Amino acid sequence: MMRCRVPSVGCQVLSRHLSCVCAASSAGFAWRILAALTISFLAGCHSREHSEVAVYTSQDQVYAEPILKEFTRETGIQVKALYDSEAIKTVGLVNRLLAERNHPQCDLFWNNEELRTRQLAAQNVFREVNSWRAVGFRSRRIVINTNHVSLASAPRSLSELTNATWRRKIALAYPLFGTTATHFLALRHHWDEAVWRTWCERLQANEPFLLDGNSVVVKQVGRGEAWIGLTDSDDIAAGQREGLPLLGLPIGEESLLIPNTIAVVSGAPHRDAAEKLFEYLQRPAVLEKLVAANALEGLSPTEFSATTLKPDWDALVYELEAGTKALKEIFLR
Repeated sequence: MMRCRVPSVGCQVLSRHLSCVCAASSAGFAWRILAALTISFLAGCHSREHSEVAVYTSQDQVYAEPILKEFTRETGIQVKALYDSEAIKTVGLVNRLLAERNHPQCDLFWNNEELRTRQLAAQNVFREVNSWRAVGFRSRRIVINTNHVSLASAPRSLSELTNATWRRKIALAYPLFGTTATHFLALRHHWDEAVWRTWCERLQANEPFLLDGNSVVVKQVGRGEAWIGLTDSDDIAAGQREGLPLLGLPIGEESLLIPNTIAVVSGAPHRDAAEKLFEYLQRPAVLEKLVAANALEGLSPTEFSATTLKPDWDALVYELEAGTKALKEIFLR
């Protein structure tokens, strides 16, 4: 099969040029053959342009991969996926997208939280129109080891985590990355700055385990090496499936609901394929599969009647540098 080895713009120029030549030519037969071959050649260009899509995603591979494979089965479009690392989560992909802004290598960003998507949108990394969508949601929760902590004695608020009772018994992901950072920055805006800084300093003084990701938090709590953790609902569900003695505490006003987000990159190399995947990932049937796998808790945050954090996202993006600097000062190892 002949493969196109010229840019799509070149294919378009060639097509227009040959159409003009064929129309003007009196050597009809020869030119008709050449035109037919050219049309076949250009069809190969078009097919190649739409046969793949590059995705950067912080959604856990165990959940994202089956969805992307199903998309390929349905459309024939091959998905080249780049997943994040457990330690730095979304931040690594965000930095990559920023570095590639002038020469995009990615078509679609499937993020498992909202703040960094809004950060990229503010820096014009995504297309101008219909650039990104929030879909489904998870939640940030306190998780306890039920062999060591009863529901009656469990902390009822994040403020209680600074109590001496929980000294060296708390686990959380390093709060400069991922949903932990988003949660802490949302609390900074929700509380008074001085209250937030005092809480962070007292939490750090309680000598928590600072770990490389929320799934590691769940494992440490599940083994009883820590008794309490701050983590995400999907990681709690994964630990419970493994038979670990875990219980996620109810959602409250200090909890954060975390939607997935999907965004099309400005200047995406495979725009049509990116648009198809963008629409596919918004389908209720696809989101229901993620809910069934416990990657998401539900299709819409309105499913919860409880009061939760309602971040001013524009303010969080504006204050991102200052908030990150404060977190480094307090928690940097």
